[in-house]
Amino acid sequence: MEKILLSGNEAAAEGAIRAGCRFYAGYPITPQNELIEYMARRMPEVGGVFIQAESEIAAINMVFGASVTGMRAMTSSSGPGISLKQEGLSYLAACQLPAVVINVMRGGPGLGNIAPSQSDYFQATKGGGHGDYHIIVLAPSCVLEMFEITSLAFNLADKYRIPVMILADGVLGQMMEPIEVHSSQFTVHSNKRRLPTTDHRPSTKPWALTGCKGREPSIIRSLLIEVDKLEELNNVLQKKYERIKKYEVRFETLHTSDCDAVLIAYGTVGRICKTILPKLRKEVLRVGLIRPISLWPFPGDVIKTAAKRAKCIFVIEMSAGQMVEDVKLAVNGRCPVKFYGRTGGSVPQENEIIDIIKKELK
Repeated sequence: MEKILLSGNEAAAEGAIRAGCRFYAGYPITPQNELIEYMARRMPEVGGVFIQAESEIAAINMVFGASVTGMRAMTSSSGPGISLKQEGLSYLAACQLPAVVINVMRGGPGLGNIAPSQSDYFQATKGGGHGDYHIIVLAPSCVLEMFEITSLAFNLADKYRIPVMILADGVLGQMMEPIEVHSSQFTVHSNKRRLPTTDHRPSTKPWALTGCKGREPSIIRSLLIEVDKLEELNNVLQKKYERIKKYEVRFETLHTSDCDAVLIAYGTVGRICKTILPKLRKEVLRVGLIRPISLWPFPGDVIKTAAKRAKCIFVIEMSAGQMVEDVKLAVNGRCPVKFYGRTGGSVPQENEIIDIIKKELK
């Protein structure tokens, strides 16, 4: 075991390297530049390839090229840069190529600012590019999970041959925390808690384009002019997405079996809500928490179950209200759904959330 002090951006980069990432291409944008700087230093040390591309569009297409050869490849950016990568994400999904994309969200819309935000939820979970496709979306809430979930992302990407996005924010990217890691493994432990992971690092990828000497050539493409061929591809993709929804839903719950109200929040806001639970319960307010870790697939079933018992559900976000729509679909009118959000880079404070809950319950 080794204990190291890292920022969230650095932890994600180190988690990628220890998971076997050997190709990174990106373009600088705050608040994730520390990730690029770290990869620029570390990738040559492990025999990997680092490229500062000429643009975000170039970076995602370089990742496509590396992935198609079987390499574990990654890129990262923030809101405006992720927007430019959307066409490439659609191509990766259509070609069933594994890749990891990290979005350290900033305030928007437009160029916005470099403060933390959660306003890219729609873009990530609903498919920001064109066509009927999904990507897996994972949301860490601390530096430990920035490390751990990045490793998990590569495993899921290879397992399902799908792009995986890690949806972080400026707070998670910039904050520093000590984490304990196994120097020779790809799992991270914190006290008694461990996020469930499945190592899936195939030694060979028979679909990869590595030369066809002695075998028939493989073809990976997304341009399928024949209608029946394209529909066949879409059917294959949809069946894969159903498997992912069945097996890869991840979430954390606290005090949901005896609560009158349930807080639902992810990422940084999920961490804040977790902190205020003891304060609320100390005042004899029975409040629980559901923290989605996989934003797609979304943990709708656990929210549906909680809504059968709760008198009210509170959704807290750093946005004008995006995840709240998925929560309302899961609740389906079983109890009231209240929303509180801050925008433009503002972070909800503990006392704000506590006052809202107290007012509603009392």
